[in-house]
Amino acid sequence: MPIVPWLRYQGPVRKAHPDIMRRAPPAKVEALRTIKIIIYDCDGVLIDSREANRAFYNDILAHFGLARLTEEQLDFVQAATSGQALEVLFKGHPRRQEAQAYQRTLDNEAYISLLRLEPHIRETLTALRPPYLTAVATNRGRSLDLALQRFHLENLFDLTISSYQVSHPKPHPECLLTILKHFRLRPDEALYIGDSRVDLLVSQLAGVPFAAYKNPLLEALYHLEDHRELLLVLAQ
Repeated sequence: MPIVPWLRYQGPVRKAHPDIMRRAPPAKVEALRTIKIIIYDCDGVLIDSREANRAFYNDILAHFGLARLTEEQLDFVQAATSGQALEVLFKGHPRRQEAQAYQRTLDNEAYISLLRLEPHIRETLTALRPPYLTAVATNRGRSLDLALQRFHLENLFDLTISSYQVSHPKPHPECLLTILKHFRLRPDEALYIGDSRVDLLVSQLAGVPFAAYKNPLLEALYHLEDHRELLLVLAQ
């Protein structure tokens, strides 16, 4: 299966230093002085949705008599909208449009129970507010509200932007630009936390500083292995 270039995994795997947040250079610390809003990706950052997405797309593939997802395909759909995912999974298939229609008939609640909350995210969000605003910018679509409600996170964000609320989903920067416009903020007044190359590209295109969550391979202002580390950084 062809993989979209912005999702291609590159470079050797290396473990992030556990004290990376406490050894921040002055330039990095200074870059955070202007930040007023923390914007989060959803899948892989707020919630572990890997098994939920595996089940969702495997059910669609099985309905059309196709093989189950490979791990590489699962890596791709994690950062894509459902529409983007099916365009790739059904590329060249005569029932591609039928698959797109079929996925819209599935009950998302059947997969919500497979979601898992990322450790310490609730207490981190609570500690951030105030003085910081918090928001979500994600390629998750109509199931975003269900996912946030499952973990009682819906009241911990000032604004949430899903793929259903923009004309151009990620990797287009519209989601971040919409949030900045809503709060009348400059790009340097925001920090976007993501876990994929799609998230990094979105940040770069919007001019917003980027923090990588559990992915030391991404170029980022900061690398977080635990959400609480962000509080240490902002306190410097």
